[in-house]
Amino acid sequence: MDAIEFNKKLRLSIFIPLLLTLTMWFVKVYEWLFDDSLVSFGIMPRKVEHLYGILFSPIIHSDWSHLWANTIPFFVLSTSLFFFYRTIATKTFLIMYIGSGFLLWCIGRESYHIGMSGIIYALATFLMVSGLIKKNYRLTALALIVVFLYGSLFWGLFPIEKQVSWEGHISGALIGLVLAVIFKNKGPQPPVILSEDDEDDETIPEEIWNAENIQKENPEDTTPTNQDATF
Repeated sequence: MDAIEFNKKLRLSIFIPLLLTLTMWFVKVYEWLFDDSLVSFGIMPRKVEHLYGILFSPIIHSDWSHLWANTIPFFVLSTSLFFFYRTIATKTFLIMYIGSGFLLWCIGRESYHIGMSGIIYALATFLMVSGLIKKNYRLTALALIVVFLYGSLFWGLFPIEKQVSWEGHISGALIGLVLAVIFKNKGPQPPVILSEDDEDDETIPEEIWNAENIQKENPEDTTPTNQDATF
């Protein structure tokens, strides 16, 4: 992949993550400017009239520190998803977004649940497990680095702090795990490791020995055709 193609792929990969990140900050700025709280738009488990919280809760945060703690992990992990899993990224992300929210709506305690952390857990789990399944250790290493920077990702799975939605974290992690298994044959594939027999194999690949690609011994007898042109 050359630099131009890489830059184009990167720009496409950050579009949705950047859009959602800006939306998260816009919502918090709105609350700050108008001294308002949108917490009631979060997920209230098992309340049918609050199902809309599945859509809105990830972009709402309790305070600036909560928002900042979620911003970088979400942006890095979601961009990684769209970069490495381009063909299935949109579908995977939507399932994470709706699936983790719905599971939280089913199992969460009776309280408003807000924040992007559930989706962060889904992304981190998906990238780590998928990387291990595919033996793509770059993806796993990337997710582990983000987990380390995120700090409390592991401990967030347990009901240690009353104000932390550990149910949302578990919901996201479970969705990410399931998706990593379902899409194990999608996205980056395991690296091909050549055996000693393969390395010693002197068989000429078909694209080389195929008669259509062999140049005639006498170049003067070769008549250029459109098949010989490079476009």
